[in-house]
Amino acid sequence: MVSEQQVWEALEGVADPEIPVVSVVDLGIVQEIEVSERGVRVAITPTFAGCPALYLMKEEIRQAVEALGVACEDVTVEVKLSPPWSSERISEKGRRSLAEIGLAPPERVPAQGGLIALDTITLADGIACPFCNSHETHLESAFGPTMCRSLYYCNSCKQPFEKFKAL
Repeated sequence: MVSEQQVWEALEGVADPEIPVVSVVDLGIVQEIEVSERGVRVAITPTFAGCPALYLMKEEIRQAVEALGVACEDVTVEVKLSPPWSSERISEKGRRSLAEIGLAPPERVPAQGGLIALDTITLADGIACPFCNSHETHLESAFGPTMCRSLYYCNSCKQPFEKFKAL
């Protein structure tokens, strides 16, 4: 029988389909893992309910657990939408990985009752540039290529970059 720790380690190798430098563990999508005599159950919470990569994530998680020697019929990957995913769940390693590819990680925002107040989400100038660390930046558009990103420009290094919104 595999251990819970072995499953966590295996899932570290499952990349987020949209941002492949970050694992589903470091992005905070994996909510819980349960190992029992009946098999392995992995509960995940997508970054948003309508995530188009949900099917792919579930399949890759299932394959990673099966690679540990668990039979296909003994692996369950379930989607839990409560509590909802929050950018606070992104690990420090995940935040560093986002910055390394030029995607500014979200700021830390304290949750209030499990939710982040919308008025605390920063969509303003002065976000640290992931390329040169300058705060001489400005918001180009609150709407990026996905719902969870906004577009910025750095006046110092002249690089455009995306910022992961705090959700």
